[in-house]
Amino acid sequence: MSEYHPDLFSRLAQEKRAVLLYGMGNGADKIIAHLSSKNIPVTEFFASDGFVRGQVFHDKTVLSFSEVRERYAQNECVILLAFGSARPDVLEAIQRVADTYELLVPDMPVCGGPVFDAEFYTAHKDEIAAARALFSDEESKKLFDSIIDFRLNGSLDTLLHAISEKSAWDYLKASPRQIRRIADLGAYTGDSARDALARFPLSFILAAEPDRRNFRKLSAWRDTLTELEVECHQVAVCDRVGTAEFDDSGNRNAGLCTGRSRITVNTATLDRLLCGRAVDYVKYDIEGAEAEALVGSAETIRAHTPALRVALYHRSADLFSIPLQLKAYADRYDFYLTRERSVPAWDIDLVAIPKNS
Repeated sequence: MSEYHPDLFSRLAQEKRAVLLYGMGNGADKIIAHLSSKNIPVTEFFASDGFVRGQVFHDKTVLSFSEVRERYAQNECVILLAFGSARPDVLEAIQRVADTYELLVPDMPVCGGPVFDAEFYTAHKDEIAAARALFSDEESKKLFDSIIDFRLNGSLDTLLHAISEKSAWDYLKASPRQIRRIADLGAYTGDSARDALARFPLSFILAAEPDRRNFRKLSAWRDTLTELEVECHQVAVCDRVGTAEFDDSGNRNAGLCTGRSRITVNTATLDRLLCGRAVDYVKYDIEGAEAEALVGSAETIRAHTPALRVALYHRSADLFSIPLQLKAYADRYDFYLTRERSVPAWDIDLVAIPKNS
């Protein structure tokens, strides 16, 4: 891994050009707050042509990209991307901006906490190196390096090339144990369970989804299935049984740890939901509660060694802390890292496959 002097925000603190934000909403709010903490002003906000209808954001009129091109020469501004997407048409629009101006992509933690800057990297350098060594193939290690490079330098090109040749499903299909019984934690409306059902001869699905609107859709999908057992639980999976504050946004970002808690929901551990029953595969994508959910899965993991797929992108430390956490009490796995194309560095998964022994 490289040394980083300086990181993205250190560079911006020395920037003489105008700083423009491309996008509005929660992502932009996070970037503005962090820039403000470093006394870095934002000059303008803009959106893609066709999305601007007189909006005002942070007391400034939102420009279209065409208006930005009229106002700023190529060397007069730097653009910061302030939203996320995996849609090919959106990525093409972002690339068109990057073809005209220098475009950087700040990687703000989805669920809050420290930003992955040079100071953070230095403070956790030993843990980062230890986590990197856990991965079982060179492709995973190279991807790990590329993600860290991106988080520090904000390069769009680095980000778009930080993807894995193999998908999580490729690794899971190569598991020495046939996958027939699964637990889907953060089931949303059943989309990932449907993906698993299309790939494996499933006989049992345990699906946990706390958001009430998503759970209704998940339950409706369950009612269409007659060939297998599907068990749905309206709970947030973590490390305890009880209740917790919850962000019921009704989308994929609903969760315990978003910083936008609105209601109280029931919580459970995977160990309690399964009550000793075996599963062959567990997916964890629960908006920042992955580390806690692994603690609440310890008995299941030790007893049955299911294949695991764990999201590693909700907090800055997840990329290295979760692999180290899992290795501490589950040494019968090979670890792989996967990432699908998106901006910013989302859709990062640890895939843990039981050793063939």
